[in-house]
Amino acid sequence: MAATRTPGITIAADGNYYVDKRHHGEPICLRLGPTTLEQAELRLKREVAHVEMELARRAHARPLFRDCAGRYLAQRHERRSLATMQVHVRLLLPHVGDLEPYQVHDATLAPFVASRVAAGASATTINRSLEIVRAILNRAARSYRDADGTPCLTGVPPLITMLPESRRAPYPITWAEQDRLFPRLPPHLQRMALFAINTGLRDNNVCGLQWTWEAPLPELGRSVFVVPSEAFKGKRDHVVVLNDAAWSIVQAQRGLHPIWVFPFRGHRIDSMNNTGWQNARRAVGLRQMRVHGLRHTFACRLRAAGVTAEDRSALLGHPEHSMSGHYASADAGRLLRLANLVLDRQESCTVLRVANGWPVEPAESACG
Repeated sequence: MAATRTPGITIAADGNYYVDKRHHGEPICLRLGPTTLEQAELRLKREVAHVEMELARRAHARPLFRDCAGRYLAQRHERRSLATMQVHVRLLLPHVGDLEPYQVHDATLAPFVASRVAAGASATTINRSLEIVRAILNRAARSYRDADGTPCLTGVPPLITMLPESRRAPYPITWAEQDRLFPRLPPHLQRMALFAINTGLRDNNVCGLQWTWEAPLPELGRSVFVVPSEAFKGKRDHVVVLNDAAWSIVQAQRGLHPIWVFPFRGHRIDSMNNTGWQNARRAVGLRQMRVHGLRHTFACRLRAAGVTAEDRSALLGHPEHSMSGHYASADAGRLLRLANLVLDRQESCTVLRVANGWPVEPAESACG
């Protein structure tokens, strides 16, 4: 390579020109081919101008939506729902990631919504993504600042329109449907489902049930679990009364993990609504059956057994009738007797019991 009168431009023996130069630290590397020095100098001049424009743009660049989304996720690194949030953000970024926050609104989100609808996502799932957009934009306006201290979004965040959702009706299952569904579940999910259908506890509380929440009641010969307010949907402590079936399941789970009552392979399960659950309900033709339906089933069986609305509310943890702080009273024994009423299979004498963690039949004690 031979140098030319212009630093950074060289010419090879075959007459091809090359550019190898750094301008303000930015590399400019070009193979120009057989041209003239004047044309090579003109091309280098254009590249230098382009570098200067890009540096100026960076110096005055505003944070993008992807920058705000990154901060949002970083602030939620301890949330159990972080993995779900990350999925929603990954779906959003190809559509609005390179936009400034003020450019993110219904019109620019329309391609994202259309793509999700085309992929078969439900309105509820799409709305979860849009809720994250709302949260990020609110923080961009109220909390997030750029290097100069300017809010990442000036003014009021735009209103993001949610899609209309059609709420699915509750689907409590019959005993016959339970007998078809539960044997199809993996063993660990069988135990969790039996516990949920006998306590009315929500999916996240069953998965996150901890041994430190157990409170012995010697006068009843068993325990209750007190779910703390920070882990319960109603933001208050909830006492989980264990009928005979739920108690036998708890006894079978002892010693499997020092923290979690329902571990799987040594770890906490994020949700019962996983591949095992979905495959089982599909196999028996119960696609409409959700995990939350186990809670509805418990409530319906209590009502069918003649349990009053007030006592059903106490057992389910409804806010109007909480028994928080009173689990050591005689009321716990009365609620235990009421919870055991759901074990009476009116259609059949066959019952289920848990032995070594497996539901087997026939048996003479606890069922479903």
